[in-house]
Amino acid sequence: MLPTREKAEELLREAEACNPGPWGNHSRTAAHCAEKIAQGCDDLDADKAYIVGLLHDIGRKFGARHLGHVSDGYSYMMTLGYDEAAKICLTHSFNTHALDEYIGRFDVTEEELKMIRDALAAVSMDEYDRLIQLCDSLAGAEGVLNMEERMGDVKRRYGAYPQKKWDKNLSLRKHFEEKTGRDIYEVVEKDTFRP
Repeated sequence: MLPTREKAEELLREAEACNPGPWGNHSRTAAHCAEKIAQGCDDLDADKAYIVGLLHDIGRKFGARHLGHVSDGYSYMMTLGYDEAAKICLTHSFNTHALDEYIGRFDVTEEELKMIRDALAAVSMDEYDRLIQLCDSLAGAEGVLNMEERMGDVKRRYGAYPQKKWDKNLSLRKHFEEKTGRDIYEVVEKDTFRP
């Protein structure tokens, strides 16, 4: 189940009020990218893509956490009954489906870590998971970014970026370029979109 587009936007505004920061506009950019790409794919619903893109980082509502934002977002969406959004909150950080390739601190309790591990092991990734993983690597707070520059920035800030994860992002871009038949930066209006 998913919230409506309007409810998702309301949830994001409420979350930003609890923890203001650039993550809100990053989420809006991811949602824009997801919607535009989905419009070019026969098997994706653009509204659903927008909603899950908008809510992928909703766990940031609860504070400045690294891996904790994954468990917070997943748990929060599940308590509201939005299991489809909860799944994206979980999977958006794991494009290789590997917990150990998470970039950032493992700032979670043992219970949270077990929940993430168990949920990730049980989930089967679909096109929406892959779409938001791609859009997360395109989305900046100020608009759409060059993927390699964004990944390079993450590598500089955290000291590492697993090559397998880097390569997976590039393969996701290629996958969705093949599906849409267009350059991904054109599809998402890289040069003109601003949140």
